[in-house]
Amino acid sequence: MEAGLGTALLFREAKGVSPTPAGETLARHARNLERLLSHMDAEMSEYADGAKGHVRIVANTSAITQFLPDDLSKFKAQYPDVRIALSEQTSEVAVQDVCKGLADIAIFSEAVSGGELETFPYRQDRLVVIAPKGHPLTTKRQVSLADTLAFQHVGLQPGSSLLGQLETYAAELDRSISFAVQVTSFDGVRRMVESGLGVAVLPDGAVFPHAAEHQFGVIPLSDAWARRTLYIGVREAAALSLIARNMLACLQQEPESLHPGDGR
Repeated sequence: MEAGLGTALLFREAKGVSPTPAGETLARHARNLERLLSHMDAEMSEYADGAKGHVRIVANTSAITQFLPDDLSKFKAQYPDVRIALSEQTSEVAVQDVCKGLADIAIFSEAVSGGELETFPYRQDRLVVIAPKGHPLTTKRQVSLADTLAFQHVGLQPGSSLLGQLETYAAELDRSISFAVQVTSFDGVRRMVESGLGVAVLPDGAVFPHAAEHQFGVIPLSDAWARRTLYIGVREAAALSLIARNMLACLQQEPESLHPGDGR
């Protein structure tokens, strides 16, 4: 070591050795390094325990609006030092982001293929129709998509998995959906319907919490495909960090309460 440093570290005498000034400096740095290593071991052990670090989630609007607030709150209560990076995207982009390594966990609609991802069921919701107060559809106990096509719709913008799903089923009826306006959020859809611009199809969990405070009626959609499953997707569950595996386990837990429109 002395040869490598180019200086003597010890005084060597018949009665023993003692550190040179350079040796004392090296010893001081060595003690500092030992303390840093000790701190590093302590912090890294927290990551190994899944108590710190960050996890990246990309999810569609349905998941973020209906289910993720409660799930993420539960996770943060257990792991308060974990940072959650949540991005709202269409289902298709969510899957792509995990495939590209840009996110750890995707939550997406059954209408979109999970591709090469390892997938797990997340939650179910049911689609309902909302219509302005006094609209002809509000007198019915339930309606089909076909029943709504005589009226103008308020919809989400292109790229939404819900929009794609509705347009696909309308096409199977040899019909198309006439949109009065298309917006970017469920809140925007609700407000446009309330203003009388048209009817809309939304997940029940995005409607029932707001029905009492808004001026619209809610009618169950009778089509068999109106009950939908959302999925969780990861590239490989076994290869996730412990933090991400803890998040995955949290998301797979059964919810403590159900939305009013959920018949499970």
